Amino acid sequence: MYSMTTSPQEQAPAQTPHGGHPQRWLILGVICLAQLTVLLDNTVLNVAIPSLTRELDASTADIQWMINAYSLVQSGLLLTAGSAADRYGRKKLLMAGLALFGIGSLVAGLATTSTQLIAARAGMGVGGALLITTTLAVVVQIFDDTERVKAIGLWSTVNSLGFATGPLIGGVMLDHFWWGAIFLINIPVAVIGLAAVLTMVPESKNPQGDRPDLLGAVLSTIGMTGVVYAIISGPEHGWTSTTTLTSAAIGLLVLAGFAAWELRIPYPMLDMHFFRNQRFTGAVAGAILVAFGMAGSLFLLTQHLQFVLGYGPLEAGLRTAPFALTIVALNLTGVSAKLLPKIGTPATIAVGMTCLAVGLAAIALLGGNGYGGMLLGLIVMGAGVAYAMPAMANAVMSAIPPEKAGVGAGVNGTLAEFGQGLGVAVLGAVLNSRFAALVSVAAASLPAALAEAGSAAERREITEAFASGLETSQLVGAGAVLLGGLVAAVLLRRAERVAVAA
Repeated sequence: MYSMTTSPQEQAPAQTPHGGHPQRWLILGVICLAQLTVLLDNTVLNVAIPSLTRELDASTADIQWMINAYSLVQSGLLLTAGSAADRYGRKKLLMAGLALFGIGSLVAGLATTSTQLIAARAGMGVGGALLITTTLAVVVQIFDDTERVKAIGLWSTVNSLGFATGPLIGGVMLDHFWWGAIFLINIPVAVIGLAAVLTMVPESKNPQGDRPDLLGAVLSTIGMTGVVYAIISGPEHGWTSTTTLTSAAIGLLVLAGFAAWELRIPYPMLDMHFFRNQRFTGAVAGAILVAFGMAGSLFLLTQHLQFVLGYGPLEAGLRTAPFALTIVALNLTGVSAKLLPKIGTPATIAVGMTCLAVGLAAIALLGGNGYGGMLLGLIVMGAGVAYAMPAMANAVMSAIPPEKAGVGAGVNGTLAEFGQGLGVAVLGAVLNSRFAALVSVAAASLPAALAEAGSAAERREITEAFASGLETSQLVGAGAVLLGGLVAAVLLRRAERVAVAA
């Protein structure tokens, strides 16, 4: 197990002969429950898009912000949350995260306007940041080298399961209740998680660790928000408009300031020198692109199923289930875990990313004629995620010093959350741009455009334009994922060769 400095009152728990905590597998189940709560909310909102469009009069940009507010706040705070967990105690911050997440869910479920829901989602992101970093840090702490890869694989399976089953759970809830119920269901899960963490998870911390980098957290949050806002608002205001260019410029300048600040302070939340490590850089590139492809594709897929193919929320959620089931089946049966030791991390990531890209392309090219082609694409995508995600999480954590387990978890979570927000923003922007170029009516969403249509032929033309926009955006996502996978594999292979030579 990683060596850690503990206070006299908080010595490390008893060890097994193999060096892991004696209740490590039971604890893994508890923290995965907490992790599942957070990750469901990354995608559970997708099937509610038509309901939110009608009941809150939300535009496509509003919907994107409801999804991205959660991801962006998490992205900005994950590194600081990881550093704080190392210093002040992972168990304490895990419990605080569950409490904040539960309160935020209550506020979101009772929201009556788009603005209120966006604000509540941002608040939930604060609790989510604490949860994501502490769960992976605890996994690294309680498992030794012989079992850590397997444990991270199961942790990654829960990540994928929560992310992919969000639409299904959301569909079930929307089929019986109003849209706010998809948030209120988090509350009992958060309460159960709090009780389990309080009684089972051991406390650990490193009192001599780096103090939180508050300015870095502020700069990273503002910078990423500015860039993504520019991507979201581009189709609506114009890519060369003052609003879009100003937002992009502010975001990029603040991110540059963040990098400069991290290089000059003695306690950076993200040591920029990590990027000199090709293993770290390759894992970073791959992690962002896997999250990009997953989030962007599900954002588009749920709209395709409901707006184009005419399924209800529950039917749409059920039809995304094969994606999650494929991931779970391959990870729980050990099929994906066996591939990594056989062909190595770079090849495993390349195979996984290629499958993810092929699945996206299959949905784009075959999904327009019915569900059969879409089912094939979902299964291939699920296989890709099952292979690539655990390999990249392990690559990121192994490239960071072991005494910074919390910061490492923060880096891994930041990559996933930023990739998800970027996937929704970029692929949503491609969809909006293509849709706006093909229709003659001015509207912020498909339902609004259909309402403006004067005839059945015009409505059919608008629906076909939306379907064309979905196809284009999915192909863009497939290309980005494939390119990212190849780059990640090359960088990881070079890093391995350098290590062998050294």
